[in-house]
Amino acid sequence: MRLAVIPARGGSKRIPRKNIKAFGGLPMIAWSIRAAIQSQCFDRLIVSTDDEEIAAVAKEHGADVPFERPANLSDDHTGTIPVIAHAIDWQNLHGPAATQVCCIYATAPFVQAADLQRGLQALQSTDADYAFSVTSYAFPIQRAIRITAEQRVEMFQPEHFNTRSQDLAEAWHDAGQFYWGQAQAWLEGKPLFSQGSAPVPLPRHRVQDIDTPEDWERAEWMFKAMQHANKTTPPKAND
Repeated sequence: MRLAVIPARGGSKRIPRKNIKAFGGLPMIAWSIRAAIQSQCFDRLIVSTDDEEIAAVAKEHGADVPFERPANLSDDHTGTIPVIAHAIDWQNLHGPAATQVCCIYATAPFVQAADLQRGLQALQSTDADYAFSVTSYAFPIQRAIRITAEQRVEMFQPEHFNTRSQDLAEAWHDAGQFYWGQAQAWLEGKPLFSQGSAPVPLPRHRVQDIDTPEDWERAEWMFKAMQHANKTTPPKAND
C-alpha cells in the first residue's frame, strides 16, 4: 500500500503552534492534507503527532491519527527518518504493509497534488530509494561570501571570483515539501541526500521554508501573490 505521513509535533518554539496556525484561511497543516488527498496517490494518510489539538485539526480535515507519537520521537533533536520509520512500523503491525511512503511536511502550504504525483512517478521510474522536491539557488553558490569575526567579508571559493556565472554549475537545495521513499529505505535509515535519491524540481516561486516569523511573513506575501495571479479566493475552513 502507499502511505502518506505528515509529521507534526506540538513543540514549535520560534513560531508557536505553527502547524495549526491560520494561514490563507486554513490551519497550516490543512494545506498538506488537502494536497495529499487531491493527489489520489495514497491508500492511507496519517498524521504523526504528540499533540491532541493538532490531532483534532488533522482529523477534521481528513487525515487519520491512529496513534500518539512517543515522547522519545517528539523532541527538538529527532530527525524525520525515525519519525517516518515509526509510522511505517505501526502501519505494518496494524494493517496492510506499506510499500511506498511519502513524508509531507505540515508547513508546506505550497505543495501541490501534481507535484506529489510527479514524485511518485520519479520514485517508480528511476528505481530510486527516495524522490524528493528540490529547487535551484537563485545565485551561484560558488561565489558566496561569509562575514568574518572582524566584520569583513571573504569568499567561500575565492578561485571563482572571476568565473562567469554562466560557467558555474547550477546548484539545488531541498525544497522542504515532500519526500517519497521505498518503505524499506525509510526503515533502514538510508540517507536522503545521496546517489539513491531522485530529484523532483520545483520553481523557486513556490518554495518557502517556514521556520521563523520572517519566513512566515514572506510565505503570506507569496500566497497573496499567487492568489492574485490565479484570481482565486481563499477557501473557508469548512470547505
